Amino acid sequence: MKSITEFPAFTLRAAITTKAQLTSEGKSPEEVQTALGTTYKLEGDRLKHFVNAIDVASNNADGLKRVIVMSLAEGENPPAKALKVEEAYYVPDIFVPLAPKAPPQKGGRGGRGGKGGGKGGKGRGEGREGKPKNDGAEGKKPENKE
Repeated sequence: MKSITEFPAFTLRAAITTKAQLTSEGKSPEEVQTALGTTYKLEGDRLKHFVNAIDVASNNADGLKRVIVMSLAEGENPPAKALKVEEAYYVPDIFVPLAPKAPPQKGGRGGRGGKGGGKGGKGRGEGREGKPKNDGAEGKKPENKE
């Protein structure tokens, strides 16, 4: 697989509108191609590839990043969305949208959302630093003073 050239989407989008304007004015396909060549300063094979890439871009306008023009060696399989025009393959390179994140579920377990949190217990001051919670009175019976 050999990349011949590529055309960015912003250039192709502008060229689509220019081509539509020229066609609506009644210009012939040869005149349109000549006008596009002078506008975008292209000639020869590059102009031919550009006009074909405009057609590919108009069919794949949503999320288009660029159109890659490539040739394949014998026995190579073309990419999935490649369109063959004459000797070259035109491959639209399209942005793949990211899957939206699912909204957090309410009421379930796990995660950090929800009410309160933390470890239970009585509070911060008691039972810290190895001190007994009830000041050494554990295990002793209260004395009866009668």
